[in-house]
Amino acid sequence: SLVPGKDRLAMSAVFVLNKEAQVRKQWFGRAVIHSQKRFTYEEAEETIKNTSLPLHKELAFLNSLAKKLTRERIEGGSMLLDQEEVKFVLDKKGVPLKVIKKTPGESNKLIEEFMLLANKKIAETISGGKTPKKAEVFVYRIHDLPSKEKMADLAFFLRSLGHKVSLKDGIIPTAEINKILEGLKGHGEKDTIHRAVIRSMAKAVYSTRNIGHYGLGFEYYTNFTSPIRRYPDVLVHRFLTSYLMGEKIGKDKLHQYEEISRISSEQEKNAADAERASIKFKQAEYMSERVGKEYNGTISGVAEWGIFVEEDETKCEGLIRISDLGNDYYIFEKEKYRIIGKQTRTRYTLGDKLKIRVKAVDLERKSIDYELVK
Repeated sequence: SLVPGKDRLAMSAVFVLNKEAQVRKQWFGRAVIHSQKRFTYEEAEETIKNTSLPLHKELAFLNSLAKKLTRERIEGGSMLLDQEEVKFVLDKKGVPLKVIKKTPGESNKLIEEFMLLANKKIAETISGGKTPKKAEVFVYRIHDLPSKEKMADLAFFLRSLGHKVSLKDGIIPTAEINKILEGLKGHGEKDTIHRAVIRSMAKAVYSTRNIGHYGLGFEYYTNFTSPIRRYPDVLVHRFLTSYLMGEKIGKDKLHQYEEISRISSEQEKNAADAERASIKFKQAEYMSERVGKEYNGTISGVAEWGIFVEEDETKCEGLIRISDLGNDYYIFEKEKYRIIGKQTRTRYTLGDKLKIRVKAVDLERKSIDYELVK
């Protein structure tokens, strides 16, 4: 669909919004798109900021609507969990020369917000959330509540850092977590708390049984907007087509679609694992040329066998083994995200800043070993 000046076929979700970003009308169906301009995210970012560029007015207005949708979503219980990603600058042989942190810009957030709107409204419509018509079978994107045990551990950790949090029915209210993260913008502690929050969360999956999406704070949610990347989105397009034509998918198909949901969730995990593995390999490859070099790092994980440290600029994560921490016996305190030396009482806690040296790299295992610089 992203071909300017040409008619392209698409399955569309069309909304009429007022100036407060409230949906006044909506339409779903097969459509022909004839776009005027195809932006890269970088071009759109520059256009939003630069008043002299063509289409600034249109993109800036869309951006203002997106920000209002974000505010409404947060007020409805959505969590603010923006993760930094990395990209690699490679030479002609594919060897990484540089690792760059990617931070989502306003153009990324704009697209994300309207995608969320489309996904939510499609799910509400087909499931009968806001209308009397109701589909008997549908594939949702669901996100369960975190376990009370993990939430209690998170609350303990946040309180140990001096933050006030409460537990309501065993869960920390999302508003309290958002407030903490918002108050730590620009502080190193934000990444630490962000990491701890994510580790306390359940995983989002596909299912025919709707329980809502905890992380987004949505009662109804699905994936509709990326059929070139995700098979469940293709399914949702088919469900929408049947719904619009007045055709019903009977309950006799429920087991079939639940199995498809299970396989899709499994394949999504496999894809995410593969992506993580490829990033870890390139990071290990990058650090393999820098053995002996010193960097600043942050403790990103704690285990019985050592501490995981993320290099601050490249996010290359490696392990400092217990045996490399000095002549002491270290006790692992899981709920406090730390290890503590029995004799020296030296503590290493999630989020601590360290000076590290690259000790060794194993490309086959995609692992980096660091050591402390004392």
